[in-house]
Amino acid sequence: MNTLGVIIARFQSPYLHAGHKKLIDLVIKDHNKTIVVLGVSPVLGSRRNPLDFHTREKMIKKEYPEVVVLPLSDHPLDAVWSTHLDNLLTNSFPGSKFKLYGSRDSFIDYYSGRLEVVELPESGSHNATLIREQISDKVLDSEAFRTGIIYAYANTYLKVYPTVDIAVFRNNKTEMLLGKKSIDNKWRLPGGFSDPSDGSYEEAAKRELMEECGEIKTTAMFYEKSFNVNDWRYRFEADKIITCLFSTEYVSGTAVGSDDIEEVQWFNLTEVAVLMERQETAEEHEPQLSYLMSKYSAK
Repeated sequence: MNTLGVIIARFQSPYLHAGHKKLIDLVIKDHNKTIVVLGVSPVLGSRRNPLDFHTREKMIKKEYPEVVVLPLSDHPLDAVWSTHLDNLLTNSFPGSKFKLYGSRDSFIDYYSGRLEVVELPESGSHNATLIREQISDKVLDSEAFRTGIIYAYANTYLKVYPTVDIAVFRNNKTEMLLGKKSIDNKWRLPGGFSDPSDGSYEEAAKRELMEECGEIKTTAMFYEKSFNVNDWRYRFEADKIITCLFSTEYVSGTAVGSDDIEEVQWFNLTEVAVLMERQETAEEHEPQLSYLMSKYSAK
């Protein structure tokens, strides 16, 4: 019985580099049938895994049409992933024997299945991550390039972008701090997008408040409510914004408009109601302001 050669890899690069080809050629030389099992991320399109299974399958098949390419979904438990790999191969090729190939930095440390594993020496300094970084801002003038961009965006999950809005109160919640942007000359709550580096939405709110209103000291952030935001940038997009509204009490410092906030000003809640009535507040902040006015204006 012939043993089938199996390469476990991701091949997340725009082409098969010399290291890929050397690995495939080595396995083909020693086996009558070669299988490439491609890891499939649960994230649909990302910087680390930009290419879906079918795109990578076509890339391999173009240069190695005789190679069998199979998908294998990632799993958080290595033991379960190992079982899935064994089952994929034995169910696809009943009665066959297999030899799994990989380098020390590949799947080997995570595999606990029952199939034979062969550790290969590193081949050169080829690095798919470096290749992706080198071409990440390279623009090509071709229909294929533009088609690829459209394909990539069409084959990602719809996104919700998280933002934070902050209601800063003072004088026993009778006054609120608002800012104004030049883009629409409307009053709004300070806030902005959460960053991946933020440890929490509360941290994001503190950061955004400092960036837009300067070095003012406040009490801890208190979560109020979340809102789907009718932001003009995403009004006709499938992706949307959901914001977390926080409130906090002013302690000390002078509020100064910065970042994209040109001006900040304290208003008593009666004045805020007048601003809203005159449509001098940003449309996308009206639900948040209405909620705050309903909750605090009667106090």
